[in-house]
Amino acid sequence: MTSHVARLYALALALLVFFLTWAAVAARPWATAAASRPDPRLAALAAREQRLRQESVAVQRIVQHRWAVYRMKLHAQRVAAAAAPQVRVVNLPPLTITRSS
Repeated sequence: MTSHVARLYALALALLVFFLTWAAVAARPWATAAASRPDPRLAALAAREQRLRQESVAVQRIVQHRWAVYRMKLHAQRVAAAAAPQVRVVNLPPLTITRSS
């Protein structure tokens, strides 16, 4: 087989057979009805997802409550700070120390 064209045709045919075989195996025509039963791992995953959704709703409620309490305390603190007397800054002359013996 010294012809380059024949080699190319043989390579193309081999690739075609390879990909057709691959497609046939991927289609799994021999799979039975027993193999199409729901996987127990998927059921466990769905149950876990449901628990996590419920838990996230509860956590979100707690976070919103804490933010509300924080905002009320912050508001009360700002009101108290505004009602406090203003601080006066007094500039005094420098202190001089004299020593006499």
